[in-house]
Amino acid sequence: MSTLARTDNSILARWWWTVDRWNLAAVAVLAMTGAVLALAASPPVALRLGLDTYYFASRQVLYLGIGLFVVVCASLLSPKGVRRLAMAVLAGSMMLMVAVLAVGPEIKGATRWLSFGAMSLQPSEFVKPALAVTAAWFFAQARLQEGYPGNLVATGLFLMVAALLLMQPDVGMTMVVAAVWAVQFFLAGLPIVMVMGIGLAFLMASVGAYFTFGHVRARVDRFFDPSAGEGYQVMRSLDAFHNGGLTGRGPGEGRVKEVLPDAHTDFIFAVAGEEFGMLVCVAIVGLFAFVVIRGLSRAYKDDNLFVLLASAGLLVQFAVQAMINLASTLHLIPPKGMTLPFVSYGGSSTVAIALGFGMMLALTRLRPGEGGVR
Repeated sequence: MSTLARTDNSILARWWWTVDRWNLAAVAVLAMTGAVLALAASPPVALRLGLDTYYFASRQVLYLGIGLFVVVCASLLSPKGVRRLAMAVLAGSMMLMVAVLAVGPEIKGATRWLSFGAMSLQPSEFVKPALAVTAAWFFAQARLQEGYPGNLVATGLFLMVAALLLMQPDVGMTMVVAAVWAVQFFLAGLPIVMVMGIGLAFLMASVGAYFTFGHVRARVDRFFDPSAGEGYQVMRSLDAFHNGGLTGRGPGEGRVKEVLPDAHTDFIFAVAGEEFGMLVCVAIVGLFAFVVIRGLSRAYKDDNLFVLLASAGLLVQFAVQAMINLASTLHLIPPKGMTLPFVSYGGSSTVAIALGFGMMLALTRLRPGEGGVR
């Protein structure tokens, strides 16, 4: 790539000299970290399920390869192409979410997946980045065109997506989508009175979720009183960090993966803590922080409101999902089954996160001579 001349007008050369190569490198490192941790965490899980030793690890390497390809392809798009792709993905994902409620299998009390033989698809994962970009467009148009009902349209789309998520039910993902929508609405110029109103509405919705959904109530109760419930995975996760110490017990020497059912998914950070230690964990957190801060810094330099809102929404989604996973693993919040971007095992999650990340890279590309990013 570095041999491509700046005077080269090919699509690949223009992409290479305008894309954020530092963030591209950071996500590649996260993907490699995910592959290494999949090799470390997943074999005991596979053996417990009677599968091939490297069943999950090999699939995750495939998912990460597809994800990196999606990142590059999406980052080649223009902002207009990003908007069109997001709207198409949003429409398709919402239709598939309706289909999930009708024909999807119930797994652990939730209906979130469509099965296609040995493969499964979770449409709600793709709704997140698609809604962030689509809502950003309507919020921006409401500011730029007097009388345009963009705020109402963006809010209506959010409410429809939230309703579909709660019917699955998936309260955690609803919270992520709500956080992105609220941040974008605030950046678009939401009056402070409405900010307070939305904050109060979120608080009331959280209380309502506690009394409405049994699994939410059980997780919250166990968080505040572990002795009253079965906080087994969280307790073993904390033991793993304690055993790992500063430098870890060494690759393959961890024991938490032998007893945690979700060691390769929701609690993969605990495996990293036990086998590679606190220093590696801090480095992983630093990579996430670097991606978000650098992405926001590039977006804020542009004068295009749509680019700012869409990039901020995608990066907030990326950050909130990572924080929920890390905080759950460290017993800072009630546990929530949410993957660590590019690190945890998961096909739909990995590809959907890659799509959002690629769209963010596309929006923050440098476009000299066009008055900023358009």
